[in-house]
Amino acid sequence: MTVKLALLKSGEDVISDIQEMVIKTDDGEEKVVGYFFTKPCVVKLLNPDNLSDENGNKAFEISMFPWFPLSKDTKIPVTADWVVTLVEPIEKLKTMYREGVLDYGKHKDSGTDEQSNTDQPD
Repeated sequence: MTVKLALLKSGEDVISDIQEMVIKTDDGEEKVVGYFFTKPCVVKLLNPDNLSDENGNKAFEISMFPWFPLSKDTKIPVTADWVVTLVEPIEKLKTMYREGVLDYGKHKDSGTDEQSNTDQPD
């Protein structure tokens, strides 16, 4: 898994588990033609000019929401010419994405199973 922050031509900052889409050329070389974004999310900075922590240091709030919210697909192909650059996200953002998106629902308590309604009388 490679979590990266992508800047797209549209100006969107998208965090995702990103894999290269590679083809072999006629001369046997590999060429990156795009990327697969798994569970991509748009990242927005909220009120970046007005925030500071209790020590007066600059702080910021981050909002993260699905990049393609109406798609049933979780792995979305993106052509290479739409990606301006890929960078390593700050650790707090990467942790927020892993815990809130990639690992969401994987760590449920075993004692909270829902009961079915099949035992109810007709």
